[in-house]
Formats: sequence, C-alpha cells, structure tokens
Amino acid sequence: MSALVEIRDLAVTFGHGANEVRAVRGVSLDVAVGESFGIVGESGSGKSTVLRAICGLAPVASGEIRIEGETLKKPRKRAFYREVQMVFQDPYASLHPRHTVDKVLSEPLAIHGFDDAEARIERALNDVGLGKGFRFRFPHQLSGGQRQRVAIARALILEPRILLLDEPTSALDASIQAEVLNLLDALRAERGLTYLLVSHDLAVVAHMCERLLVMQHGEVVEELSREALQNRAAQAEYTKDLLIASEGFKGI
Repeated sequence: MSALVEIRDLAVTFGHGANEVRAVRGVSLDVAVGESFGIVGESGSGKSTVLRAICGLAPVASGEIRIEGETLKKPRKRAFYREVQMVFQDPYASLHPRHTVDKVLSEPLAIHGFDDAEARIERALNDVGLGKGFRFRFPHQLSGGQRQRVAIARALILEPRILLLDEPTSALDASIQAEVLNLLDALRAERGLTYLLVSHDLAVVAHMCERLLVMQHGEVVEELSREALQNRAAQAEYTKDLLIASEGFKGI
C-alpha cells in the first residue's frame, strides 16, 4: 500500500517569547490508502494538534505535510476539503444550534457547487442510520449520538477519501460509543476511506486502528501495531503506563 498521508518532522508552536508553547515537536508518520491509523496520548500530548495542522487550523512552525505526494500549502485549496474532512470531539459544539440538519448538510454542497444536493443529503442520512425523518430537526431535538451521526454525515457528504477523527466518541455515553465506532468501521469498509483517529482511549484505538502512534509532550514515544498493543508488547515506559491506566483495555 502506498502512503496517502505523509507527515515529516512536523512542529507546531503557539505564542511567542515567554508565552511560547511547542505543542508538537518533530512528529513524522505515514498513513496508507484505506488504513485506519491512531494517535494516542494523554490530554496535552499534542495529538489533536496534529489533526488541526493537517486541516490548516494550527500554525505549522516547520516540517511538511503531504497528501498523495503533494505538499500542503496555506491556505488550503478548496479541493483539499473535497479530499479531507474532520469530525470533531463534541457533537454539541460542532453543529450550529439554529441550523436544521438539512442546512448543516446543504452548506458544504453549496460551497463546492454540487447540483444534486437532494440525493446527496438523503444518501448521507441513510448512510449514518438516521433517514429522512431527521432532515428538518434542530440539534436540540437530537441525542448526542444522533448529533455525532449528523457530524459524520456532514463530513461524508463531499465524498472525501480521508477522515480526521478527533476523539469522535469521547463525549458520548458508553452504550452509544460502540454504535458510532461500528458505524465508522462499516463506512470505511464500504467507501474505502482512510482514517486518522485521535483518542486517549486505547480500547477505541485497538478496535479501530491497524497501527498507532503514542505521543507525550508533543513528541512521538513509539509506534505500535494493533497486535503489539493487544499483546501489551510496548517498549516505552510511558506506553506501558498508558496500558495500565486505560480503563476497559483489559477486556480487549
């Protein structure tokens, strides 16, 4: 498999002088076509900042990000957002409270000039298990799991090849988390999608990803396969501590 996403020596810095924060330091990774790749670490490890850097939402101080061999420039070209979409952590904050589901899904289609909005909206809702009955509801009329399904539908509606998933289930009840993860698994298989998934939960990563990167203090600690994770074959002490601290991992 060839690399679809390549990151080389990525550094992200916020602020200046005494207030400077080096959020990401020298991170490199490759994600193959059709792969689900995880990034794990505690809060503040820089894992979500890597996703934001790919989207152009975080200031890249140095390094290179390539999609299909093409180095990304800032600002991102409109075509980039046809290829790459992001699903954020909080489904309550990521949807406009005064916009219906229909408007949420219509906006990206209008921006990119699609003329088959009706068919795309219906398909997107069906694909995430909601159906047309949810089309004209407002976010406050939906559960947390339903809101996240709308956020996934919005990400899928432009038919991207890559989804960036920033803790996509951490704000949901445990009973709903598995449903959303299984939905994401099914969508990847059906559409041949490539995932870059950020999580603090090793159980989620073990379920979703073939490989993962462990981060601490903005740096890479180690890279593991799913098999190595499941066999607790970590080399770094920090990863071993994560395994011990990760609730629910024992059952995987």
